[in-house]
Parts: sequence; C-alpha cells; structure tokens
Amino acid sequence: MHHPHDPYVRVRGAREHNLKGVDVDIPRDVLAVFTGVSGSGKSSLAFGTIYAEAQRRYFESVAPYARRLIHQVGAPKVGEITGLPPAVSLQQRRSAPTSRSSVGTVTNLSNSLRMLFSRAGTYPPGAERLDSDAFSPNTAAGACPECHGLGQVHGTTEELLVPDPSLSIREGAIAAWPGAWQGKNLRDILEALGYDVDRSWRELPAEQREWVLFTDEQPVVTVHPVRDADRIQRPYQGTYMSARRYVMKTFSDSKSPALRAKAERFLSSAPCPACGGSRLRPEALAVTFAGRTIADLARLPLTELMDHLVADGETARVLTDDLASRIAPVLELGLGYLSLDRATPTLSAGELQRLRLATQLRSGLFGVVYVLDEPSAGLHPADTEALLTVLARLKAAGNSVFVVEHHLDVVRGADWLVDVGPGAGEHGGEVLYSGPVAELASHTESETARFLFDRRPTPVREVRSPRGQLKAGPVTRHNLRGVTAEFPLGVLTAVTGVSGSGKSTLIGEITEDLPGVGRLVCVDQRPIGRTPRSNLATYTGLFDVVRKEFAATEEARARRYGVGRFSFNVAGGRCDTCQGEGFVSVELLFLPSTYAPCPACGGARYNPETLDVTYRGRNIAQVLDLTVESAAEFFAGTPAVARSLATLLDVGLGYLRLGQPATELSGGEAQRIKLASELQRGRRGHTLYLLDEPTTGLHPADVEVLMRQLHGLVDAGHTVIVVEHDMSVVAGADWVIDLGPGGGDAGGRIVAAGPPREVARAEGSATAAYLATAIRPPHSSSHA
Repeated sequence: MHHPHDPYVRVRGAREHNLKGVDVDIPRDVLAVFTGVSGSGKSSLAFGTIYAEAQRRYFESVAPYARRLIHQVGAPKVGEITGLPPAVSLQQRRSAPTSRSSVGTVTNLSNSLRMLFSRAGTYPPGAERLDSDAFSPNTAAGACPECHGLGQVHGTTEELLVPDPSLSIREGAIAAWPGAWQGKNLRDILEALGYDVDRSWRELPAEQREWVLFTDEQPVVTVHPVRDADRIQRPYQGTYMSARRYVMKTFSDSKSPALRAKAERFLSSAPCPACGGSRLRPEALAVTFAGRTIADLARLPLTELMDHLVADGETARVLTDDLASRIAPVLELGLGYLSLDRATPTLSAGELQRLRLATQLRSGLFGVVYVLDEPSAGLHPADTEALLTVLARLKAAGNSVFVVEHHLDVVRGADWLVDVGPGAGEHGGEVLYSGPVAELASHTESETARFLFDRRPTPVREVRSPRGQLKAGPVTRHNLRGVTAEFPLGVLTAVTGVSGSGKSTLIGEITEDLPGVGRLVCVDQRPIGRTPRSNLATYTGLFDVVRKEFAATEEARARRYGVGRFSFNVAGGRCDTCQGEGFVSVELLFLPSTYAPCPACGGARYNPETLDVTYRGRNIAQVLDLTVESAAEFFAGTPAVARSLATLLDVGLGYLRLGQPATELSGGEAQRIKLASELQRGRRGHTLYLLDEPTTGLHPADVEVLMRQLHGLVDAGHTVIVVEHDMSVVAGADWVIDLGPGGGDAGGRIVAAGPPREVARAEGSATAAYLATAIRPPHSSSHA
C-alpha cells in the first residue's frame, strides 16, 4: 500500500496502443518530458494512459449519467495508476474553429475588454449604459444587423460565376453550378423554361444572362429528360435556383468544408457598409475608451493595446489592471503581435496551444497535472526560452507539468525525463529510461541520448549552385509591406524567423503562375480527413489495390463479391451498426463528443460475411490492422501496393497502421503521408515543393530520415522550399531567407538572405545566433 502522500504518479501495466505492459514512476510537482521517436508510444503513455485515466476518474466522480458513458468510451488499458491528481490537457487539437472564433474569444480577453467599455467607457451625452453583451458581435444585442456580426458582406459578379463566356450553358459556362446530375437538372430546367442552352454565353441577351445568374424567383416547371437508351426517365417537377442563390445557399448552409470552399471561390467579400467591418451596432461604436472604439482596440496588436490601458478613476483602474494582467502571459509567450480580432482559423496549431497555455496561467489552479502536446511546435528558438519560463511558472504554482516534446532545449530544461522506444510502432512501447536528464547519457539504445549529448558540429555540406531565380512579390499582406523575395531554383531553401514574422504569408505568394515554378506541390499539415472514415490506406490509393486483390480470391468470386464489397464506405460489406466507421460517436452532454469502438463489429468495420473472405490467411480487417512495415512484407509480391508502402517507409511512417483513422494522426504525420503520396507519383519535369514546418512533431532521428528524402528531391533536379525553426535543418540548407526581426508589426521584412554560414553572421537577425550554434555547437571539438 502506498503512503497517502506518495510524491510519485505510479503507472503499472500500461498496454494502450503499442505499450508493452509499461511500469513507470514519475515524480509530481516537476517538469517531466516524454521523449522518443515518432510513434514510439510516448503520447499513448502521456495522453492515452495518464490523462485518459485522470479524465475517467473525474467522470466517475460526477454523476451516474456520466458513469454510464465511461463504459461506452472505455477506460485506458492499464493495470493501475496511483498518486494521480486531476489533469488538464492542452493538445494540438486541429478542431475546425468558426469564423466567429478569435484570439479574444479563445483567451477570454474579449470579455474583459467588453466589461471595460460597459462600465468605464465614455458614452455620448444622453446615451444609456450598455450591457457588456452589447459590445459582442456574437450576440443579438451587439451584432450589426446588416452583416449579422460577421463584418463582411458576400456578393458575386458575372465574371466570377462565368469565367469563360465562350462556352454555352450546356458546356458548363456557369462554373459555379454543381456537377453531376444536379447541374444537369438545372440545365434541363432552363431548357424547359425556354432558354437556349447551346448558344455561347456571350451571345445571350443581357437580360437573360442577368435572370439566369441573379434572379430570386424560383419557378417550378415540368422537365422531360432526354431518354437514355439504358434507362427510362419519367418527367418530373423541377425548381429553378439562380447561380447566385445556389452559391450563397451552399456557402451559408453546407456542412461540407469542400463544398463551402468551392462556393467561396465564386464570392467576393467586402467590408459591411453599415459597420465598416467592425461587426457591431452603431450604439456600441459610439462608446469610446481612451478616445478609441472597442473595434479600434481589438484591431491593435496586444503589445500596443497594453499602452492604451491608461485609466482615470477607480472602476476603470481595476478593470484595466485585470485586462493587463491577462494580456501579460500572452506577451510573455511571444504572441504580442496578435490582435484580439484575429480569426482563430488563421492561427497555427502552435499559436493556438500557446494562447490556451497563457489562459491557464491566469486560472490559478494548483495541484493538477498539465499534459501538453509539443508546446514548442512552430516556435523559433528565441521563443522557446520564454516557453520554458512559463512552464516553470506553472510548476512553481504547485502543479505537475508533463510534456510530450522533441525540442532538445525543452528536453534539457526538464527535471525528469521519460524516454520511450527504442523504435516506433511494434518496435517501441517500452520505457527505456525514467529519471534525471543527465543520466540518460549512459543509455546507448536511446535515440534521444544520441542527439541530446552529441555536441559534434553539423557536417558542412557543399552548398549547391542555383539554376535560376524565382521572384515573389512585392507582397503587401498581413505584416509584409512591399516585400520582394528571390528564391533560388534547384536548391533547398529554408525560410526562417520568429513566430509571426511573416514566413507563411511570404511563401503563400508562390503560385504556379510565377515564371520558373513549373509544377507546384504544397505539402501542409492540414488533416488528410476529418472523420475516422479517412485513413492512410484510402488517402494514398493503396486501398483500391488491396480491395481488388480480395475481390480476385476464389472465395470472393464464388460468393460474387465485387470490389465494392470490401469498402467500408459502401453498404453491403460493411457493418450496419457503425456504417463501416468502426466507431460509434458518443455524445457527452457538456463535453465534446467522443468515439467508442462499435459494439457489433468490435472496430473491424465489416460484417461477418465479408470477414469470411481471406487473402493469404488474413481477412480485410486484419490487413487494415497491419503496420506499414508488416504490410510491406505481406505485399512484397504485389508491385502496386509495395511501391506505395516503400514511399511511406522512406518518410519514416513504418509504424502507422494501414487503417489508422485520420482523426488519430498528428499534423506532422499527415504532412509526411501527403509527401509520400507525392513521392510515389512518377515525377515529370521540374517540381517546386513547398513545405510549412515539415519537422513539427518529429524526433531528431526522424528529421534525419525526412531530410534525406528532401535532399534526394533536390538532387533529382527539383526545388524545395521549407519554412523551418529547426536549426539543424536550416544549417543543412543551401540558402536561407530570414524574416523579422520580430513578429507582427516588428517583423515583415527580409533581415538576411544567403547561404547558412553568411546568415549566421547577420546583424539584427534573431535567427543568426542560434544558426551559428547549430553550425558550430558550444563545447564542440577542435575540428569545428
């Protein structure tokens, strides 16, 4: 029996995902870092076991209703955990925030600012005081009635809806219309209404063009479809909808991100004429503080907003002091360049997580375990120092801080280290070491130790000569003011700079239209799918080949099972209970809904009849359960599958399961899957690859593997441009473009450009000192 005040969290027999019955003791009230190669099982231990168990205990203590849900969601696979305090998780969730979500709403700073205007604002003579709700664009009391608090009004034009007026309506002149039968239906209705759908668009009379595109009428007519020889089509009642109406309706009502994005291409947006884009009613905009409206203050970078919080009077002083104390941790984490009205969807995952972290610093909780998922993601080395200070403050307030992390500076700053490995997937899942950082040095089987204590300088690569230049700009967007950049072709270029200096904005200007680009491939970290239906096998196209192999077996042919039978997205072969998802969604009244394994198929996704068919001794569910590495052996004789699997192995994803749902993949994994599917295509001619922080979420050992691939692309005659914070990658590039010197208004210009050794000596660059250290590390041997 443990002492009631046991200072350790003790985990016994953890078997979540690939963990092999792990036992580990981690002291409380320390900064403990979990390390290991990607896929080693560190997140399964930190999030899947420790945090999941803390959450389960919380539910157990709540209500019978919640307890019933626990049984559906399932408890983590662990023998027991003792000494576990309540836990708060800050994961890099890539939830889809709405356009109404902003920096102010995520941090609750907007609430404090609205309270300040409500209680201490300067009102026009005779105006009555407004409640704080009246200063929010997200409430009926505050939202501008014209744009419903969005600040933008959407419209469209003939040029947008009909990009090629030489086409006829039948040939698809109205590009905004839907494809397939729905578009044919609208064309048939127009024909029934007497319009000439075979004349080129520009030859139609202006009033007809106007009506077809913009009418609000919705006439109903009887359509007699042209008969196809193979199917009888009966007349039906069709309702006409103009192109503008269709686009607006899709944009405002559709639940599909793809359809909304398509509709958005045909819309132009302009600031709302009623509120000038401020999103608020005139009554709220008539109130000022320090001579500015709430919309003016919400537009300012937080560093400037601090300067305006000068109060007269006691009430105002209490409110401004409160607001300033809430802004301080956001500034400390290097996010002072953000403004309160900056929309959440435009933030990177790292920025969003640091905003949540800043909010937690103010919450005043103590005695809890904070479990953080790579808080250094997307951070320049200069910002990482501030992050360590903040983590130390959380610990000093009486909390335990457990961090899953790859950044070596964060690892060195830890009090305790849990190293998981030795490899990924089935080659990992063991705790190699748990103890103070310095003692890891003697553990030779640890990949982490190799990088943490190896201070040899990065071997200097011969810098390649460019084959030409690609010019982007002048760019004036966000904080870039007329910036022109020249990217050398045929080499590897790294774009560097502190968070918010304008890196992503700059590379966003590179399009296929620029001379010298040729084919452009952008490999970002957006998820490869938003539901468990999308997975590694479906995204890479590998699943099509696997299904054909199953359909060709004798058993499948005897039962007349076609390829569709082996898809979990089609009725017939899939499990009816979960519709082939393998999971059922469990709604938790006051919490985000969660997924639990399907009670009918146990997560297999298929019905028993489909699972009867085997290919080389395995059914389709067992094949989807193989890791990429095992599948490569299993399908060694099937060239089409083997090629796909080989490229996934090349980018270091051998540990992922073929059927691993997209919802379980990190941003870095999604990015490498995209890179692998790009690498397996036959490459024709010159391609320019753009990667935004490709090493996010990667252990240094995996970074080596990835960089081998990227250098291989350059050696094959292509151009690679990466936005990067990892100085070992920057040191190995041929050319560096450094933006800065700061973030937001203090950044947005090119501070230095040239080979890494030159940029490492640049004056006024926040990157130079860290790059110089990577090229010539401290305590390095004499041959540096």
